[in-house]
This record gives sequence, C-alpha cells and structure tokens, in this order.
Amino acid sequence: MSKPVKNLITESYRQRFGQLDGAVLIDIRGVASNDMNQLRSDLNQNGIRITVVQNTLAKKAFNDTPMGGLSELLSGPNSMVYGGESVVHIARQLIDLAKKTANLEFKGALMEGQVFGPNEITALSKYPTREEAQAQAVQLILSPGKNLAGQIVGPGRKIASLVKAIEEKLEKGETIQAV
Repeated sequence: MSKPVKNLITESYRQRFGQLDGAVLIDIRGVASNDMNQLRSDLNQNGIRITVVQNTLAKKAFNDTPMGGLSELLSGPNSMVYGGESVVHIARQLIDLAKKTANLEFKGALMEGQVFGPNEITALSKYPTREEAQAQAVQLILSPGKNLAGQIVGPGRKIASLVKAIEEKLEKGETIQAV
C-alpha cells in the first residue's frame, strides 16, 4: 500500500474515531458471511457500527487521542465496534449476539480511558450505563429527603386519622370515651 493511501486511511480513522471515548474490539475470523451480515444488521438497529481496522494505521491514528488505550490491544485481525448509547450497551449487545454467532471472539474494550481485557467484557456488560448510573445517583440523592418527609408527615398523619375516627363516631352518635 502506498504512503498516500496509508495517510488517507489514517486520517479517516482520526476523523471517525478521534472523538470516541470507548469501543470494543472483536475478532471476526471464522464468522460466516451470513452470520456477519446478521450481526451487522442487529447492531446497526441500535446505532452500533463495526469497522475492520488495520492495526499499524489505527495505532498511529489513535496516538494522542482518548482511544490511545486501545493500541495495546491491536494485534492480529481486529474489528472495532463503536457507537450506540455507551460501551456498556455495546458489550451487552455483543454478548447477546455472540451466543448466536459462532467464532466471534472478544479482544478487549476501552471505556473512558480504562482498558478491559478479553475476559473482562462480561464484567463490563454488567456496569450500569450512563443513564442508569445517573438514575441511581438521583435516587441516592433524593432518598434522605424522602425519608425525612415521611418522618415529618408521619405524626401528622396519625393525628389526622385519630381526628377522622372521632369525627366518624360522633356522626354515628356514638360516645367517645377518654383514654
């Protein structure tokens, strides 16, 4: 391959992957073409894309970018899976699809600067997505206020129920005994 072509490919990688903060690397050797087409279609429905990358050019393109951590995982044939809601979402989708696709092999992942090895993809898929983590944080923040409001309202609720019971007895004409 000529140097100008390599430079074009490297620049294409920089433009396509330079703004990403994470991706998953897979090896698709041995995956049947029909299975690969189905895999691409299933992932594309969730906004996830697959691109086969050339290692030396990808390493050069990822240098001094957030994707630089993937350079250590780039050996042998690689396909980069990116897009979707988050890397966790990608990992979840790939694990589900790997059950149906023979010979799909995980090479590793990068999420916000942290590198995950091939054996850690399952653990990565169990992380909460950004939206799930935000929901958990909001729940933790609101929980003490909810508990405090319950403690404040509780005694008033008891008094209100006693007054209501007294009112109902008086309406029925029953006498109320002092306690």
